[in-house]
Amino acid sequence: MAKQIVECVPNISEGRDIDKINRIVDAARIDGVKILGVEPDPDYNRTVITFAGTMNEVEQAAILLIRKAIEEIDMRTHSGEHPRMGCVDVCPFIPISHSTMDDCVNIAQRVAQEIAQLDVPVFLYGFAAAHEERRLLSKLRKGEYEGLEARFANTSTDHQESTRMPDLGSQLWNESSQKSGGITIGARDILLAYNVNIDDADPKVAQKIGSLVRSSGRLIKSSDGERKFRTKGLLLHVQGMGVPLESHNISQVSMNLQNYRITNLHHAFDCIESLCKDMNRETKGSELVGLVPLDAMLEAGKWYAGEGLTDEVYIGTAIERLGLDSIGPFNPKERIIEWALQEGQE
Repeated sequence: MAKQIVECVPNISEGRDIDKINRIVDAARIDGVKILGVEPDPDYNRTVITFAGTMNEVEQAAILLIRKAIEEIDMRTHSGEHPRMGCVDVCPFIPISHSTMDDCVNIAQRVAQEIAQLDVPVFLYGFAAAHEERRLLSKLRKGEYEGLEARFANTSTDHQESTRMPDLGSQLWNESSQKSGGITIGARDILLAYNVNIDDADPKVAQKIGSLVRSSGRLIKSSDGERKFRTKGLLLHVQGMGVPLESHNISQVSMNLQNYRITNLHHAFDCIESLCKDMNRETKGSELVGLVPLDAMLEAGKWYAGEGLTDEVYIGTAIERLGLDSIGPFNPKERIIEWALQEGQE
């Protein structure tokens, strides 16, 4: 029977003390789980941790990591540029292989119930949210850590009654709540951070293309600026913008593919390549930031190579046709989630 694989991407509010970060990450190093990424950012004072494995083991690893973060991090002394509400600012579970969103919702709810027993405030978001108004992380996190005291006292103007209080755990602004802040646990689809390179150091073309392909489209204003409307973008479930990449003398259309099953890598790349040709520019490969699920790469390979070939051929074709190694090496054994898991446990 195929293993049910789930990914977890906790973001902790510590990006400067490497020893502390390592202690928190080490708590999740258990059999059945592999640590796939640890990305601290001292300016944000935040670390993005990625691990994956079988469902029960990922659930246990998440509980252990959150407990350790609560022990190690004191939000009363935290500062950083990134919005945050607690020591584990967000902890999403993501279905990867032979697992479903319902599986991840159930895991999120069980983890939330377990952590709530530590007398800390716990919020549920994404597909695990109690209702639609609590689904967006940005809405729950409005006011950040500094606004939690007013929320608990019912004096906050940032939140309606439906989003003000935690779902579980402490409902009081006591010592444990002040130290931990609000911990947000949920379930979401996988996001692909995907950038298409344009052979032009000036980002103007990339910016134009970004406004055309992103789902939110382009804002059109009247000549006097008094009236406006928004067009629809070319691609579904895509956030995008154009940025310069000065170190490589190119520009990029930088995107989040929010649902790769609808808009996959090859959809985004070929659309941008077509627009580039219309604007007398050329693409120069592309870049994946972080890890990618196997089926996303296989679908791209099939698009370019046709049916009836092996997985290895499809992966090689996708890397070549998308130019995924144009900026740096792309090792599929390290960058494809399922293949990275097969490389052994850390």
